[in-house]
Order: sequence, then structure tokens, then C-alpha cells
Amino acid sequence: MKNFNIILGLVLLGLTSLSVQSAEIRDYHKDVIGNDCKTCHDNGIKQFPSDESCLQCHDVDDLAKQTARSEEDKWQNPHNNLHYGKEVPCQECHGEHTPKEPLCSNCHTFKFDKHKG
Repeated sequence: MKNFNIILGLVLLGLTSLSVQSAEIRDYHKDVIGNDCKTCHDNGIKQFPSDESCLQCHDVDDLAKQTARSEEDKWQNPHNNLHYGKEVPCQECHGEHTPKEPLCSNCHTFKFDKHKG
């Protein structure tokens, strides 16, 4: 029975490591971070990355400039908006392994050709 439990434990450990390795990484991140999950997953592998993790590489002011609209539509900027300013948690709109529906899309229509989920 002891050998069975050891073998079962090893099999489960192997399956767990396979599931972690099988997560897709988007090409634009893979080129920068490779396959080191801990680069972004600073709260642990099974947790979403913190905003601080994202902001190590992405500057919120640059993002706000890139997604700025006309003066008339200035509050339609997802990275600097009327409700949250520049304080929207990254994970509310962006998902690395699976695309997400942006938080604000219930009321707003953001038409960004380069939206990267």
C-alpha cells in the first residue's frame, strides 16, 4: 500500500507540472520573458499577477498615451478614464492565458485594433 501511495503521489505531481507547462503564453510576452512563469506570477503560480508585476515592463502613462482618444472622447480611454483614472487593475481587462472581456465593455465600446485581451 505504501508503494501505491508513493506512485500515486508521483503521478499526480507529474500531471500537475504538465498542466503548468501547458499554459499558453502570448508571443509578445514569450519573446521577453520566455517560459519563466514566476517573472509575472509574483503572487504564486495559481494567482493572478499583481499590478506591480505588470508595471515592471508596462508604463501606465505610456499606455494612457497609446489609447488616448480625441478631447471629446478623452474619458473613453481604458487606461485613464472618468471612473478609475489610471487605477484600473490590469487583470480586470487583460488575461495572458485566456482573453478577457474588458470590464468597461458593458457600457463602453472600445474599438482598438490592437486590443490584446
